[in-house]
Order: sequence, then structure tokens, then C-alpha cells
Amino acid sequence: MIATDWFPTLRYLLLGAFPDGPLGGAALTVAMSIVSALLSSVLGLAGGIALMMTGGGVRLACVSIVGFFRAIPVLMLVFWAFFLMPVLLHIDVPGLATVICALALIGGAYMSHSVHAGLAAVGAGQWQAAASLGMTRWQALRYVVMRQALQMMAPSFVNQWVALVKDTSLAYIVGVPEFTFLATQVNNRLMVYPVQIFLFVGAVYLLLCSVLQFGANRLLPVNPNTTRTGQANEAREGMEGG
Repeated sequence: MIATDWFPTLRYLLLGAFPDGPLGGAALTVAMSIVSALLSSVLGLAGGIALMMTGGGVRLACVSIVGFFRAIPVLMLVFWAFFLMPVLLHIDVPGLATVICALALIGGAYMSHSVHAGLAAVGAGQWQAAASLGMTRWQALRYVVMRQALQMMAPSFVNQWVALVKDTSLAYIVGVPEFTFLATQVNNRLMVYPVQIFLFVGAVYLLLCSVLQFGANRLLPVNPNTTRTGQANEAREGMEGG
């Protein structure tokens, strides 16, 4: 094949049948990654805060739920979501939605422990300092502890987001036309260019993960020069302003 003969194939790998059909390929992989990352971050923050702020039976339930989803292989959870969600909800759930749900639950479970570890790493002294300023425990979490913990959580969040990008390739198992699914489809049709096709696939995944890593590092910088005193003053000003 000459170079111009590859253009329709490359376009199909990147966009699927879009705009004449549903979005697919690398574009769908990016969309799935973004939605899964956002949902897993929300779940992770909620789970980590619950692990930190609750006790007794509630905390035991949170630990059990997080541990359950961390213990399940991603592929198995995709299968469970695909076959069980329509039964539980009594509606026809698209395969794309089940995959996003599975990835968000898995990612959220791992991020919950990252959030809990980040909050615990701040130290009891910061909670006590916030209490000395007249803050409640939840105000201390919001204005003092969370600001410091987010800087420590950022690398773990980025790692999990990168893993989510790669885990979207498992969506092929339920027929979602993401990047790997279409690459396999093209390879089965052409038969004689597996090296070129899957080298291109690997290069695109490398590019996506590298861009995510670079962008996250720019948006979530760790600022070692921020002092404890400065953060306490910011917290007090935030409370007064609120």
C-alpha cells in the first residue's frame, strides 16, 4: 500500500465511522478516559474522605467496599457491569456506559486509598492547629488539611489516570469500538500489516499517556515553598471571607 492508501485506514482508527456513524477509535478512547478519570476522581475523593472522617461500622463498610473493588480484576468487573447492570436497572445499558462505570469504580477504589494516605500524611499537628483557630473538623479538612494533602495525592492520581487510559482497551471485550478494537478489526481485514498497525497503536497510547502526564504535572504542581503558617493564614482568611 502507498501512503495515500493508508489515509482512510488511519482516519478510521482515529475516529471510527464518525461523522457518518458513531464515534470510535482513538477519539472514543480519549472520551472514555476523560469521563472515567473524572468519575473515579470524585469517587476517590469521597471514599478517601469517608475513610478518614468516619469510624465504627461506617468505616468498616467503606473499607470493605473499597477493598472489594480493588480485589476484582478490571476485565471481570467489565463483564459484571455489562451483564448485571441491565438486570439490576431493568433497562438496556449501552456497553460504553458499563465500561465507564467499571473503570470509574476500579479507579475510585484505588484513589480512595491514595486520598486517605494523603490526608493521614499531613499529620495530627495540622488538625490541632486548625482546632486552635476555632475550626470544626470538617472546616479543618476543607481549609487546611486538604490543601496540603492534594499536593501529595497528585502523583498517585496521575498514575491512576494513565492506567485508566490503558485500561480502556479492555472495552473491546464487550464490543465497544475503541482504539484497540478497531485496530484488531483492521488487522483482521488486511492481514499483512500487523507490525505497522500495532506499532501505530502503541505510539498513539504512548502519546496519549505522555500528554496526560505532562498536562497533569503542569496543572497539579507540587509547591514545596508553601509553608504551614502560610496555609493556616490562607485557611483563616478563607473562613472569614466565607
